[in-house]
Amino acid sequence: MSEKEYSRYKVPLAIPSYGEEEINEVISTLRSRKVTLGEKVKRFEDEWANYIGTKYALMVNSGSSANLLAHVILSNPSLPKHIEPGSEIITPAVTWATTVYPIINVGAKPVFVDVDLDTFTMKIDEAEKAISDKTSAVTFVHLLGNPCDMDRLMSFGRKNDLLLIEDACNAHGGEYDSKKCGSFGDIGTFSFYFSHIISTIEGGMITLDNEDYYELAKALRVFGWSRGLKEENNLSGQYPYIDKRFLFAYMGYNFRPTEIQGAFGIHQIRRLDGFVKIRQSNARYWLEELRKFEQFFILPKTTNRGNHVWHHFPLTIRPDAPFNRTEIIEFLDRKGIETRQISAGNITEQPVFKLMNARKVGDLPNARLIMRNSFEWANHQGIGESERVYVIDSIREFINGVK
Repeated sequence: MSEKEYSRYKVPLAIPSYGEEEINEVISTLRSRKVTLGEKVKRFEDEWANYIGTKYALMVNSGSSANLLAHVILSNPSLPKHIEPGSEIITPAVTWATTVYPIINVGAKPVFVDVDLDTFTMKIDEAEKAISDKTSAVTFVHLLGNPCDMDRLMSFGRKNDLLLIEDACNAHGGEYDSKKCGSFGDIGTFSFYFSHIISTIEGGMITLDNEDYYELAKALRVFGWSRGLKEENNLSGQYPYIDKRFLFAYMGYNFRPTEIQGAFGIHQIRRLDGFVKIRQSNARYWLEELRKFEQFFILPKTTNRGNHVWHHFPLTIRPDAPFNRTEIIEFLDRKGIETRQISAGNITEQPVFKLMNARKVGDLPNARLIMRNSFEWANHQGIGESERVYVIDSIREFINGVK
């Protein structure tokens, strides 16, 4: 989107979440000449692990890379329990594309299940129907910052001896039963993309407690080399004729973040709880006002015992409403309120699904309805009382015009 297009919205989907502290930290970083994977990244990692409540956190260059790294780690054949090629991984049909692609990248088959219409999170009953003798894992998503029902999901995982990959890319600061999202699964993932709750412009993180996974993550993040690993000296001793700085023990990637991203992160994390409070306040207001129009809309709900952080605010038009999604979003666009579909929508209806070796469980009726009748608008730190009232006034104006 160009600056001209961006500026025409009174309520844009995202605005910069950084301030002078981040800018000054970046300038200091540039002047230091230490601009890639160093002390500031490590500081952000340590602070993030402490915030989430895991032993380890490892930063990468994007949330998509975090998802890929999580699946690659858990597919490593050196691990006693790992994702086997040809096995199946259960995942929700309403999700983001790069939640799904890593499943295929590691040679597994995604199995898509339906989501709840009001929480947008995976239906555990449908996941139970998806179990086969090939099921090895579940990749679940706290979509839009709404925590999944973690009691049922963890019980389901234990019962079926499944690995759990927790996509918390929208859920910075979200909690279930006072435990942070990103601390439940075998590996959790986060995105710090520009439009997310906090941002390093581009960037991602994995969170985990298992030391073996962490050692693998450090190697796979940077080419698969042995630098910084516990086994570095042992490997160097086995291969004394190879420069220890360039000793490759695994087949890895280049997922390195920059020190500039780390510089953003160490300041953004201090803003997070305040940003979440703003989003939750906006959501409470919108929910209260939209109850007046429940004959037209299915209102979003927070998962029981969850602490929703409202990455965006979603709304679903009832099938019998006297208007459709196109009509309302075009009206809101004319009013300067930017909207979008829910994440990637129902991924099984995307053209890319034809390229996947995948299966789906049932007809996915909720995912299909979300694809056609749901949309979301911005909910970020730049939305205050006047903006949130303007959104409701605009929706009221639209409804009054179609009654």
